Amino acid sequence: MPDTVLPAGAGYGVVVWKNNAHPGIGLFFSALMILLTTIQARYTSFSPKDSEEFTSASRSVKPGLIATGIVSAWTWAATLLQSCAVAYKYGISGPWWYGAGATVQILLFAMLAAKLKLNAPYAHTWLEVIGARWGRAAHLVFMCFGLATNLIVSSMLILGGSATVTDLTGISTIGACFLIPLGVAVYVVVGGMRSTLLCDYTHTTVLFAIILTFIFTVYAISDKIGSPTKMHDLLAKVSAEDPVPGNAQGSYLTMRSKNGLIFGVINLVGNFATVFQDQAYWQRAIASRPATTVKAYLLGGLAWFSIPFTFATTLGLAAVALRGDPAMKVLSPSDVSAGLPAAAAASALLGKAGAAALLILLFLAVTSACAAELIAVSTILTYDVYKEYINPKATESQILRVGHAMVAAYALVCGIAGVIFFYIGVSMGWLYTFMGVILGSGVVPIALCITWNKANKWGCILGTIAGFAAGVIAWLVTTAALNHGVINVITSGGDLEMLVGNLASICVGGIISIGASLLWPEHFDWIATRAINRPNPIATELSSISNNNNKRNTTLSDPEIDSSDAHSISRDSFNMQVEKLELNPIKLNKAFHFASWSSISLFVILIILIPLPLFFSSVVFSPSGLTAWVIMGVAWTICSAVVVVIYPFYESRDALEFIFKGIVKDVFYKGDGRYRGSQPIVVA
Repeated sequence: MPDTVLPAGAGYGVVVWKNNAHPGIGLFFSALMILLTTIQARYTSFSPKDSEEFTSASRSVKPGLIATGIVSAWTWAATLLQSCAVAYKYGISGPWWYGAGATVQILLFAMLAAKLKLNAPYAHTWLEVIGARWGRAAHLVFMCFGLATNLIVSSMLILGGSATVTDLTGISTIGACFLIPLGVAVYVVVGGMRSTLLCDYTHTTVLFAIILTFIFTVYAISDKIGSPTKMHDLLAKVSAEDPVPGNAQGSYLTMRSKNGLIFGVINLVGNFATVFQDQAYWQRAIASRPATTVKAYLLGGLAWFSIPFTFATTLGLAAVALRGDPAMKVLSPSDVSAGLPAAAAASALLGKAGAAALLILLFLAVTSACAAELIAVSTILTYDVYKEYINPKATESQILRVGHAMVAAYALVCGIAGVIFFYIGVSMGWLYTFMGVILGSGVVPIALCITWNKANKWGCILGTIAGFAAGVIAWLVTTAALNHGVINVITSGGDLEMLVGNLASICVGGIISIGASLLWPEHFDWIATRAINRPNPIATELSSISNNNNKRNTTLSDPEIDSSDAHSISRDSFNMQVEKLELNPIKLNKAFHFASWSSISLFVILIILIPLPLFFSSVVFSPSGLTAWVIMGVAWTICSAVVVVIYPFYESRDALEFIFKGIVKDVFYKGDGRYRGSQPIVVA
């Protein structure tokens, strides 16, 4: 086994367990999330024993925490590793195209989130909307694409995480593939969606702290770099010695990068596929308060951009600048494809401390995103498979049991998938550029189904299937044509091969779906989708409970009242409030229009107005230009940290005060601090 920066014990200590006296980070966070879930169940109106709370956090989460959840779910292993790899290969254009090419999908998804709240406010999954509108055939077709998306995303998480943990500590890759999801599954089973969001918050807080540490180390205090000007000088020297093919003057300091632009297009298409078809993002829209869904997605998308852009502009470029340094590992093409430039740079800059910090950073990113995938797949398998096809009359307890079982089962599947891809030689980088080839065809049909009443059912189904076939065929034909008929993992992973496959998939799917809908438009009235899981009228249930109370001459706080009644009151009272105040069609249509203008404007700015003039001008950054570029990234990162770390804490101050009072009452007084059904509803 090659020498590693950290011992194997550090790897196992981070992933699961160090020793009896020092539990590993994985189990530490699992224990912390279980504790928070216990506090939530005792001192708030939300119990994870309720299936609605387990899968959708009672649709009550405020925008700050949703934004944090979006940032966390979208921060994959690839976000940290692949972004640095493209910076290592293409220079400063790589981080921009990675960040912008994966941010605009979240921004545009705000439109779908607004329409979801308007047209299917009580759905558990996006597939329920597909089934209610287009029937069983469409439901099954799109379910295949949805689950394939979750599997690919989960595999990338496991591949990237295990490769880096193995590179830094030397632990078994196979062991890492199975151990990484282990601790995650524990707290997801116990706490459900709200526990996942709380985990997102804690992980994201630490994540930003470590990223800012790396930024200020590289650009302020490192004796090897220490400033943007020194970074510029080192990159200019490397560019002169080893020019980048396709870059203006062969420089790492230019946005004029042909391969960087190709990657940007691949990134754009592939991430449309993973966002629009990943239940994890729909689930956060479902869990959010209807009135603030759009705000949450716009904040989350803009906050997330800073992570790959600034992190890769820091460690990815540092890996280039430190070539030849005795402490810098020599990276092979397979190392770069596996996303290892970040680990090499962190180790060269800070030694064991840097390697340990990156290891923790990666673990937190992988486990947060993995938690999102576990609860997402569990929800699909519970509501779209079990309840839809196996037991349509499933009770609350049966749904909850199946949800728990599916979390555990999918954690095992994640490990198996990671091992399979590892043995066949598929890296995280290859899988990242490939995902749009097989998933891109479903993007436009899904968007049409949620937003356009004239979308044609069979046109969208045919477009999805035909686009999938076109993407795969175009990818294979291009691979054969450019590589003398040789098709394997190496030849098929080229930039042009992946570009053609990605574009064929999304374009064919979109053209057929839109064309058929224009020629044979439907006239859907959304009644069927708005009826999905719609609760019974609140007045009926309150009247029934009130009558029972009168008969017993008790109050809602009377301990004789069954606790399920109290939970029913708190949940349905929230639903009544939402029905009157937040599910107002006029307000939701305004939110959709605001989301449309905002997201499209940001799309134009991030994809066209900023990068393309720099591309076509072929400008090579001067020291002052790179300094301004770095300052922009640092400022964006600090603002993002305020949005996803400080803002959620501020907006939940009333809930935190309520919980604190309950804890104080339990600890210091004889009274019982437990939440009672007659108390005000607490929304965290």
